[in-house]
Amino acid sequence: MDRQHPLPLEGITVVSLEQAVAAPFATRQLADLGARIIKVERPGGGDFARRYDTTVYGQASYFVWLNRSKESLSLDLKSEAGREILEELLSGADVFVQNLAPGAADRMGFDATDLQARHPSLIPCSITGYGTSGSWSRRKAYDLLVQCQTGLLSITGTAEQPARVGISVADIAAGMYAYSGILSALYTRATTGRAPAVEVSLFDALAEWMSQPAYYTRYGGTQPPRVGARHATIAPYGPFTAADGKDVLLSVQNEREWIALCDTLLGRGDLIADPRFATGADRVAHRDELEAIISARFAELDSDDALALLDKAGVANAGVNSIAEFLDHPALTERDRWRDISVPGAPGPVRALLPPAGLSGVSPRMDPVPAPGAHTEHILTGLGRSRADIERLRGQGVIDATDHDQETAQQ
Repeated sequence: MDRQHPLPLEGITVVSLEQAVAAPFATRQLADLGARIIKVERPGGGDFARRYDTTVYGQASYFVWLNRSKESLSLDLKSEAGREILEELLSGADVFVQNLAPGAADRMGFDATDLQARHPSLIPCSITGYGTSGSWSRRKAYDLLVQCQTGLLSITGTAEQPARVGISVADIAAGMYAYSGILSALYTRATTGRAPAVEVSLFDALAEWMSQPAYYTRYGGTQPPRVGARHATIAPYGPFTAADGKDVLLSVQNEREWIALCDTLLGRGDLIADPRFATGADRVAHRDELEAIISARFAELDSDDALALLDKAGVANAGVNSIAEFLDHPALTERDRWRDISVPGAPGPVRALLPPAGLSGVSPRMDPVPAPGAHTEHILTGLGRSRADIERLRGQGVIDATDHDQETAQQ
């Protein structure tokens, strides 16, 4: 799709001391909208998320997902020369993002308060584990730890065993709030001239997402139980195994759907007025009896027949797909949701999904994933550094000794 209009964030420069998932997810979405993202990485390997796995032609699946369309600058921030370069970059930047270990940015003099005193138009964004105040502020926070602390694990899994959510949900939540917070701050700066600092913690982000079970627990007296792939407070809402072995999930959320399920799928009009199932609360209270009836009917039907009857009844349903089935989903292929991007070392293009939010007349940027330090020389030259200066920095270990610019140019 050809770009019809300029990208919304063209002209915005973001400098990011980012690693792992949360901050890279926030900045990649800014890059999708046209912002220039300068990703500052440690010399000698860069972002440790590059080494989470090697499944995408030697690159980590996490890193490929989170880091397209960025420029990679290798820079040793433990050195005075490295910090001077970062300061120079920030003097011309619009946004500064960091999700370093607790206190690391402060110790280098790059905390939000000091930065805004030196650069009043800069929007600092800090992504932390548990916020910047309180007794938990210095604790490390990884995704699964935050899932534990917010109670998410206590409501996820089966009655016998809790389970981790299968994606990095705390990191993703924090990255989304950082992204929206930065957009809000850019709007505030554009309309008022004030550049507010943005602060997001993984804990606060996932705590917001835990609000429904929190309300249910505080005012209901007990927390929602772990019920596997079923819904804890709605029934029937979960998977049932058809005669051909395929699982089909169905969801009944109102009385009209309950009546239709009884009449069309179950052929049991007598259940409509059965006092065990008369209301949503009744159906939850008698979940085991209800699910036994539905399971018996599914055992008589192939999955295609069950899905057809559910569609006829107007009851929401879905096959329980594998990842391979998701990759070929018609909602992606029929709507042309896949694009090709370049990845270091890949023999050909890698498929990537378009961003979820589409803007009419605007095609998102889908540029290459950078090799470590791939844009170092280009960025330093843009700051006015001579080749001799750059070589001196290489010799001092302030930047990587290996120049990846050539590799980037070929992508």
